[in-house]
Amino acid sequence: MARGGRTNFAELAGAVGTNSVIDGQPAAGLARHPLSTPLTKLVANPQNPREGALNVDDLASIAEMQLQPGLGVSRAAYLKLFPEDENTLGDASIVVINGCRRLVACKTYGRTTMDVVVKDEIATSRAALRAAAIRENVERENLDVLEEARAVEQLVTDAGSAIKAAEELGKTPAWVSQRRALLKLAPEIQQALRGGDIAIRVARNLAQVPMEQQVERWQAAVNKEGTRDQTPKPDRRPALSSTQIAKTFRRWDAPAPTLAAALAEHLDTAGIAVLIAELKKVGG
Repeated sequence: MARGGRTNFAELAGAVGTNSVIDGQPAAGLARHPLSTPLTKLVANPQNPREGALNVDDLASIAEMQLQPGLGVSRAAYLKLFPEDENTLGDASIVVINGCRRLVACKTYGRTTMDVVVKDEIATSRAALRAAAIRENVERENLDVLEEARAVEQLVTDAGSAIKAAEELGKTPAWVSQRRALLKLAPEIQQALRGGDIAIRVARNLAQVPMEQQVERWQAAVNKEGTRDQTPKPDRRPALSSTQIAKTFRRWDAPAPTLAAALAEHLDTAGIAVLIAELKKVGG
């Protein structure tokens, strides 16, 4: 196990803890393959950082084959850390920590079992278990930024400090601080952030402003940006001389009707009139 209690996912197919319980019985020794476990024995992590219903439209193929196992801990290991969740677990003997969406997909698409690796080693502390759930979601970009921020805030509480939380996640303290700052945003700004109407960088800056001033500051920035976008931009391309343009026409070897049609597409009515007048001048 690496620094901060991080778990290498490649190791998950290795061991099943000797205290893990499958169908009410301790697992025999160390399993080298995921256990095909009845769904009735599985429950999704009550501390899952994802909020609301899980969309599993992209996981329909799980009905035919589960390509990646879930990661779970035994009921006993989980309840040592979160005894308040006992009623939530029902009769389940395994709590799925990573793979909650896969569990929902299995139920949705008619599977009766799900492959799970039981690894109680990740349940050394509330912070370690919470970090395991957050890491997979962050790495897979399953969380929106505010779900992520709330999960990180809870991890800081469990870990005891932002520095320890960063170590558990394998992130920098600055990353943790930036995510937590988003919780200081006014509700209107949070909604815009979730909707993709405001960049995280801008939202982080607004979080440094008193909440009662954030919406006004944001609106002022939007209005300023809109004004800037509507201001005609000077043409920075170097002007072409008549000689250069003539050389281009010769290279194209285009007949007069083609040139006339091209110029008509390029110029408006007033421009065409000016062009005709200028041609009469230079043509004598």
